[in-house]
Amino acid sequence: GINAEYGGSTQPNASQAQSKMVNVPKVKRTFCAGKKCKKHEEHKVTQYKQGAARLKAQGKRRYDKKQSGFGGQTKPIFHKKAKTTKKITLKLECKKCGYTSLKPLKRCKRFELGAEKKSKGQMINF
Repeated sequence: GINAEYGGSTQPNASQAQSKMVNVPKVKRTFCAGKKCKKHEEHKVTQYKQGAARLKAQGKRRYDKKQSGFGGQTKPIFHKKAKTTKKITLKLECKKCGYTSLKPLKRCKRFELGAEKKSKGQMINF
């Protein structure tokens, strides 16, 4: 189209693709890179969660030292948040050897783990 010639997006509406809900099964057969396996095995799937920040990390110590005393806030605090979604990261743990790997997914507004699959065009039975 016209937009493609001028470096625009060729997709009809990029925001619609992001708003879809992502549903991931709790168990997934995928390649295990652990030393014991080195082949496709079943993995337990969980959502990756960031650990608590360490108070003794070098950056935190440097920041606290700079903040101490008079002079107010010394480093910029980010306020201009533009994104409405976050990238989802899956934590895959091998059921055989316990090897853990992380797999990033695309951005999505809603994320579900192990929900029932919706089947299209099926009657609702009571």
